[in-house]
Amino acid sequence: MSESSILNNAARILQLVAAGTPADVALRESLTQDRHFTAPLERRSISRAVFTYYRWRRWLKDSDSAQKQLAAALALQERFNKDANSIKPEALAARAVPDWLKAEMDDVPVAWLSQLQREPVLWIRTKQGLESKVTADLKTCVPAGLAAYRPPSTAYRYTGLTDLYRTPGFQGGEFEIQDLASQLVGHAANPQPGETWWDACAGEGGKSMHLSDLMQNKGLLWVSDRSLRRLAKLKERAARGKVFNFRAAPWEGGVNLPTKTKFDGILLDAPCSGIGTWQRNPHARWTAQPTDVHELAAVQLKLLNHVAGSLKPGGRLVYAVCTLSRAETTGVADAFTAAHPELEPAPLSSLNSLQSSLVLWPQDLNANGMFIAAWKRKL
Repeated sequence: MSESSILNNAARILQLVAAGTPADVALRESLTQDRHFTAPLERRSISRAVFTYYRWRRWLKDSDSAQKQLAAALALQERFNKDANSIKPEALAARAVPDWLKAEMDDVPVAWLSQLQREPVLWIRTKQGLESKVTADLKTCVPAGLAAYRPPSTAYRYTGLTDLYRTPGFQGGEFEIQDLASQLVGHAANPQPGETWWDACAGEGGKSMHLSDLMQNKGLLWVSDRSLRRLAKLKERAARGKVFNFRAAPWEGGVNLPTKTKFDGILLDAPCSGIGTWQRNPHARWTAQPTDVHELAAVQLKLLNHVAGSLKPGGRLVYAVCTLSRAETTGVADAFTAAHPELEPAPLSSLNSLQSSLVLWPQDLNANGMFIAAWKRKL
């Protein structure tokens, strides 16, 4: 596919986004429904052009055509890839993120802003015991190497060009495509074989599959979500991954819980503003609003309050959000701690930390940003 064809197709997708479709959805629907795009390289080139446009949006001239703006964005990306210092810190602070963000974060590091302008890497998580087989089959895999957080032996950065979804290893459930920060959430939970856990906002089950693997498919894992569609996807994923130790039930997030079971551990990976994912999904930078941050913080605290009573004495509650706003991270954690004297903050020792909460910065991980906090029910 020629460069002009890539730009024209990317411009067509920008029109869909301007009409209200999120960029990732517009790309997925356009590139999968149009049979013309059969080659992975073509799909990857168009996707890259679209995401690059939103990454450099504030450097572009609105008066230019969409194709000219896309070409300018790609040129900026190449320049930045060769020399990150070619973009001054003042320009990053003024253009890389929306103006409202500074008021919602305790710190906006220049290193993070620079990381946001980098193209994201792809992380996979192998099943325990299959590390050697998966990496030998895929060949182009780099271990995580996170000494500060006791790097999981199952986390690898994939640097190849193969469509992983079509590989026998993926189809056989030998590995999952999962961001490194999300993998660290599973290790922060650290469930043990034979325990009973609840993944309360499981979505399509990425972290659920990891919890089950850490539990060696033993014990019992409850998974819930408000979306029946997402739970159906979770069940498909579990079948592919040969995960059997789970029960799925819908939960709207209210006081009526899906079960009266008491748990050794609960993971609440709550809905959030997603600021930590802005490197991977740059379009979201320009759609999120400060009202979203504060509305979601209220939802997060409510969810924590609702699940807290389901812990056994000595049970652990792990809260995770892929965002970096003050309101959704330390704001929620501090308010929850103050409201629940029956719980005490618990160190994240499985991540090699004596702290009960951690901010995982994208520039440190080369992955999404994440906030994790943990509590233990007093005996």
